[in-house]
Amino acid sequence: MPNPLPYDAIILGAGAAGLMCAATAGQRGRRVLLVDHADAPGKKIVISGGGRCNFTNMHSAPERYISANPHFAKSALGRYTAQDFLALVEKHRIAWHEKTLGQLFCDGSAKQIVAMLLDECDAGNVEHVLGQSITAIDHADGLFRVTLGGRDVSATSLVLATGGPSIPKMGATGFAYDVARQFGLKVVEPRPALVPLTLGGDETLFRELSGVATEVVAKCGKTAFREAALFTHRGLSGPAILQISSYWRSSETVGIDFLPGHPPGWLTAAKRAKPRGQFGAALAAALPGRLAETLGQRLELSGELHNIKDAMLIEAERRLTDWRFTPNGTEGYAKAEVTVGGISTAELSSQTMQAKRVQNMYAIGEAVDVTGWLGGYNFQWAWASGWAAGQSI
Repeated sequence: MPNPLPYDAIILGAGAAGLMCAATAGQRGRRVLLVDHADAPGKKIVISGGGRCNFTNMHSAPERYISANPHFAKSALGRYTAQDFLALVEKHRIAWHEKTLGQLFCDGSAKQIVAMLLDECDAGNVEHVLGQSITAIDHADGLFRVTLGGRDVSATSLVLATGGPSIPKMGATGFAYDVARQFGLKVVEPRPALVPLTLGGDETLFRELSGVATEVVAKCGKTAFREAALFTHRGLSGPAILQISSYWRSSETVGIDFLPGHPPGWLTAAKRAKPRGQFGAALAAALPGRLAETLGQRLELSGELHNIKDAMLIEAERRLTDWRFTPNGTEGYAKAEVTVGGISTAELSSQTMQAKRVQNMYAIGEAVDVTGWLGGYNFQWAWASGWAAGQSI
């Protein structure tokens, strides 16, 4: 059981950010207690990246994060970089590889990353209490008191590292937001992010394409991502859609360019090259067959190309490069990889992650209103924000 004497810090949440913060503070000689209601640390780490943990991204940069304050993440990301975390991975002799777009994965298992972080915590003599629910938190006389498992523990500093409500089957909740509000900190309204979009109404036709994938450019507002999209029995998914979902708001449209890389005028050029060629065949040469057939039906074009006016082909091309969907929602927190929103960055120091109005209280990781792109960016924010707080405690 925990020591009855006050700790230097109690860290709530033994996920990516909490583990990094605990290891960093512990190795600076701080007496740290790491607490989690789960029976094992790093549960989200273990399931990430298909079990291989996309542990960082070599292209991590502040502009690839979403926040009410786009500048907030600069300090932490600049002081603890993807290269810094990679050096830690290599120090522990964990084999890794780069996939597309700067994404780094373990060759073996995500469990290696958890074991590495626990080894780092052990090097800092971090104490753990797992599988215990927190029933009360208060602050008086310069100490935070936490009641867990019917016992009180106290510390000079308290770190909120319990994440957001995404993936509730892993035990995720909005606990960090509740504690923040208890202490008077503002919370930016959270919503699911990196999540599949659902389609209804006239667009249910596209659900019949479930399982079809193709490279697209997905657009929402001024933001665009070129990656694969996947049609599902409920709507749209795949990397391009997950990325754009973080920027999408209810009732907005999403534009899909089904023909990235095709030059303007390619349909009229196909007509010149092969006048008796079928419109459907021209589409099927550029897109998966089932998708080409469905889009052709929606465009209401068929037959030999020479029978279709150039103006109609140009209009078809325009629609195919900016096909508009209006999602009727998302698949929610159950399928969301992360949460947009969280504890307001206006309440925190960007250098230390400490609350401006509550001395020695910190918030890190997904609990904060900083959300990265798909592909290791959110782990890098966890490492960087955890490190920043661990340096300050």
